[in-house]
Parts: sequence; C-alpha cells; structure tokens
Amino acid sequence: MKITMAHGSGGRSSQELMERIFGKYFSNEILDKMEDGAVIEMEGRLAVSTDTFVVTPLVFKGGDIGKLSVCGTVNDLLVMGAEPKYLTCGFILEEGLELDMLEKAVASMAAEAEKAGVTIIAGDTKVVNGAGGMYINTSGIGIIPEGRNVSAALAEPGDAVILSGNLGDHHACILSARMELENGIESDCACLGDVTRALFHAGIDVHTMRDVTRGGLGTVLNEIAATSKTAIEIDEEKIPVSDEVKGFADILGLDPVYMGNEGKIAVIVPAEQAEQAEKAMKATDHGKDAKIIGRVTEAREGAPVSIRTRLGGTRVLDMLYGEGLPRIC
Repeated sequence: MKITMAHGSGGRSSQELMERIFGKYFSNEILDKMEDGAVIEMEGRLAVSTDTFVVTPLVFKGGDIGKLSVCGTVNDLLVMGAEPKYLTCGFILEEGLELDMLEKAVASMAAEAEKAGVTIIAGDTKVVNGAGGMYINTSGIGIIPEGRNVSAALAEPGDAVILSGNLGDHHACILSARMELENGIESDCACLGDVTRALFHAGIDVHTMRDVTRGGLGTVLNEIAATSKTAIEIDEEKIPVSDEVKGFADILGLDPVYMGNEGKIAVIVPAEQAEQAEKAMKATDHGKDAKIIGRVTEAREGAPVSIRTRLGGTRVLDMLYGEGLPRIC
C-alpha cells in the first residue's frame, strides 16, 4: 500500500494513517490527547533546536531517515550541555511512498527516542505530489543542568581539541549506497549522550562541543574559531579515520576533514584536563576511538584554522567551499 493524496486530506484516510502507524509507535500520555499542542512543565535553562532531514537513500547501512531525525536533533541538544527531554516531528510525505517504508522510519524513530530518553510530544503530517520520497523535521527541547555552560564562544587559547571518533563514516556510507558500491562501511548515526555525560560525570570543564555533521570537521572548527575569536591548529596524523573510509576517500579524491558525520563531536576542554577527558570518552560505546587532535591558539591574521601535515608542513584548513555531498542528513 502506498501514500495517496487522500492521506493528507485530514479526513478518514488521515485518521487511519495516524492510528495505523503514528499512534502505534508514538503513543504516550501527552501525544494521545490529540490536541493542537503539547503542554509540558519544565524549569531552568532550556536548549531548543530544530533540524530537517532529507537523506537519500531513506535506508542505509547503520540507520534510516527515522533514526537519523532523532539522533540529529538529540545531538544538537547534547552539545549545548543539555539533557534532551522532548521532541516534535513533522513529516512531509510524497504521494507514492510505500507505507512499509513510512512504518520502518517511524518505528526507528520510536526506538531511538526511547533509547535516548526523549518523548515525542507533538507532530504533523503533510502529503504532497512527488515520487515516493519522505522528509522529516524534528525539534527538540532539553534542560541544561545547573553549572553547565557550553558554547563555541568559550573556546580559549591553550585549550585542547578532542574528536570523539573516526571521521567520514556517514558520508562514505551514503555515497557508497548511491553509487551502488558494495563495502562494509556503515553510517555512524547515533545519539551521543553516553559521550557527553561521561565528560560531565568526570568533572571536565567542557568549554565547547559541536557535532561534526555537514561540512565536516574543517567547517566546524572554522565556525568555532570565528565565534570565539581564536585560531585552531590540528595534527593530520592524529585525526582518526578507519582504513576502509580512508581507502574509499583516497579513490574518490575526498578529504575526511570535510566529510559529513552523524555520530561524532568535537570537544574543547582546558589543556590540563585533556587526557582525563579523552579517557572518559574512550570508556563509552560511541567515544572509544576518541583522540586529542589539536589545540586552540591566539587569533592571527589570515585563515584561523590550520593543519600540520604528516610531512611536517602546514596548510590552511578553510571552510568547505561549494557543494560537498547533498542530502546526507
């Protein structure tokens, strides 16, 4: 069975879709009221984020658009130092989408939300003309515990830069699927609460965290440097990349520092806490390949981010220019 325009009419077909798929997986005491909005009680500082997911293909090794839509927004909250609590979701479904595909995505969302400890409290569905595609928007709310203050503006000279794991897995996975290449590369799509909580539980004074998604590490570090008015230097030989992704990137002429990820974060902490932070991250499932890769320095003229090459030279690591890989998230 496929999605038809009738499923977006607001009538019986819409109601059947709600009951058959969304109600089956998203049922909770807030959402089940089926009102125009959710009423929740929260205290303290809040972090709020929203993201829209347009990945192609909809299903890939290691995940699908449903899992991705939860992980992406949950991670945006986590890197602000927040504990994610609630999500909303909006679906744009193209006519012709297989209901089995929709159900797979919704089931993945429900499973990942439960794993991340968040509740889906509101949603919306629209049906449009198309060729069987699907797009999902998720918005999230989290509470920032007392004493946490994480911001790109807080990176300062002398700080260490730590990467939570191997670069390029998601980018290589999606591109492999599109090119119909058979390999063992899987997306790193994951919620990273185990990594962020390990840092805070270890007493690390986390200055900055950013998830390394579109534009890759190079773009993220340039954004941090610009916001904090600093410069950043990283060491090429310390950047973790799996052998399979490195081989894939070499063949296609890709640079892992610009490849997208969906389960990696860059963390900036005081230099004296760097080894302790790296150890805490390595003790988690999603941070086991964490590595200290560089340092924050005083601002300087010219490009703010540089990379020391394996040959001992230095090159500018600018922001991604032009189009990298469209529709990876």
